[in-house]
Amino acid sequence: MTHTRNWTVEINIDEHEDERRTRAVAVLQGEAEPRMHGEGVAHRAPRDREVPEIGAELATARALADLAYQLLDVTAADIEQMTHRPAHLTS
Repeated sequence: MTHTRNWTVEINIDEHEDERRTRAVAVLQGEAEPRMHGEGVAHRAPRDREVPEIGAELATARALADLAYQLLDVTAADIEQMTHRPAHLTS
């Protein structure tokens, strides 16, 4: 039998022009509680042109990467709890 699960990721982006900084938070809502949060930040150098899309893309990529690594850590811990042996997850 096939089981379908739906997990959603919501990404919230806020730009701080005065600090030349963009912050993204990726929130994963799955079956587990609490929700998982990944965070990413992008900084714009003073000499760089202001292109908000680039800051949003970079901050989002970093937030999703943070979230992915957290999910890998949770998965490894779950495997170790079940097997009572160290888990070695590879890509």
